[in-house]
Amino acid sequence: MNGEMKEGVRGESDQSAADGAGAPALVRIEHLVKSYRRGGQIVPVLTDISLEIRAGDFTALMGPSGSGKSTLLNLIAGIDKPDAGLLRVDGLDIAAMSETDLAHWRAANVGFIFQFYNLMPVLSAYENVELPLLLTSLSRRERRERVELTLAMVGLSDRMDHTPNELSGGQQQRVAIARAIVADPTLIVADEPTGDLDRQSAADVLALLNQLNRELGKTIIMVTHDAHAAARARTLIHLEKGELIAEPRG
Repeated sequence: MNGEMKEGVRGESDQSAADGAGAPALVRIEHLVKSYRRGGQIVPVLTDISLEIRAGDFTALMGPSGSGKSTLLNLIAGIDKPDAGLLRVDGLDIAAMSETDLAHWRAANVGFIFQFYNLMPVLSAYENVELPLLLTSLSRRERRERVELTLAMVGLSDRMDHTPNELSGGQQQRVAIARAIVADPTLIVADEPTGDLDRQSAADVLALLNQLNRELGKTIIMVTHDAHAAARARTLIHLEKGELIAEPRG
């Protein structure tokens, strides 16, 4: 996330904004199927899903509870594996990876944002954001520079020594966003990132996600029930009963 890298990404983002339709597919899914076993029954969750998500897009996944949107997000993020179908992210068949390779791939390529923040309560904002970098070869000085820059990007330079219980919900989610982007991932996945926030905090978080998408060129896939949140995305994907039923924008 140094200045040189940020300038390069911003140039790509500007081009993507000007000609989004020409961007390559970062996520390519064909005839994806996923079921879960509950007791003695097999319950289908996703049925024959095919779609593409372009690099640099901001995509919202919407649908009623049980429609399969969080399952689809988890599959794209490499948290779960499909039963059948093609799933490629940035050209890689992640469904074919071993668990070890998949863990390394997630650490290097995916930033996660959750509804309830998932911060470590005994760690400061700085320490929470630093966690993904402990798996890298960066020196302590390089980690500090990266963490301080990222916390400044989310407007929390003056809160880096605070623990989560000393922060508001909106501030905690911004720490979570900083943690998600500090390692400069290819893809950011957000599961109901505004679901636990008041209206103003939710608006602030959505504005930050929009900034990451448009200024830094980050590809974002967001699950949401909130039509106001979905309106900030460039592409809307609607699921119902495990099927793709509409893509009205994009």
